[in-house]
Amino acid sequence: MAHRLLPITLLTTFTSVAAAAVAGCGGGDERAQPVRGTGRAVLAGGYTSAQLEQALLIETPGYTRNGEPDSGEYGALKAFQDLAQLRRQVTVDKPRCQNGGTGGAGGPVGNVEADVPAALAAFTRRDGQMVTETLMGMSAAEADKQVGARVPPGCLTFRTKVGRQWSEHRVVETPQGDIGGGSRSIGVATTTGRDRTYTWYVVFKDTRYVGTVSVFGPNATRQEAERLARESLVQARRILG
Repeated sequence: MAHRLLPITLLTTFTSVAAAAVAGCGGGDERAQPVRGTGRAVLAGGYTSAQLEQALLIETPGYTRNGEPDSGEYGALKAFQDLAQLRRQVTVDKPRCQNGGTGGAGGPVGNVEADVPAALAAFTRRDGQMVTETLMGMSAAEADKQVGARVPPGCLTFRTKVGRQWSEHRVVETPQGDIGGGSRSIGVATTTGRDRTYTWYVVFKDTRYVGTVSVFGPNATRQEAERLARESLVQARRILG
């Protein structure tokens, strides 16, 4: 069964839940090697979730990592399980956008199989800005689909409701970028009452894996998200080769 990333309005919860949920072993300095045996990790991209965890950012200037990272099968990561439950509490005025899974209400990436090897880390800046980094083992064909995905037609604007509170969202999608073997950036401005926040996603591909970086806060920018995505790429290449 494929799992989709979650609605934009849950990003605040996403990063806080991820920070609380991440657990397990930290990184290391040794270069990881692709698995040579059989199994889903090899078929999906060649790396195990433990190796992807090693390749996550350990630190980045201006941010503090929230606890230890989490790793395992994508559908088993606690952050995603908790958010799948929260998603059911959100009403989207355009249900097709929620189900699109390509940068509208669905999130930064399309369908991800539940057993894909994955690793996740969360960071917070002193002013409260939040960052989430995820690495997922994938074949070249699947990685191309993630980077090549686009926001569904009619989903550049949509509204969501949690309880009695409505929020309005406006999506901006940039042309394909050059981070790694190709990338895409998606920005979302969210207005809830008098408050406005911004989310920027960057999805990039490299050899046998896909990385995503999301930045959330009242001052989040595309430049910051892409800077962090490049840092993520450098770290991953240093460890994974």
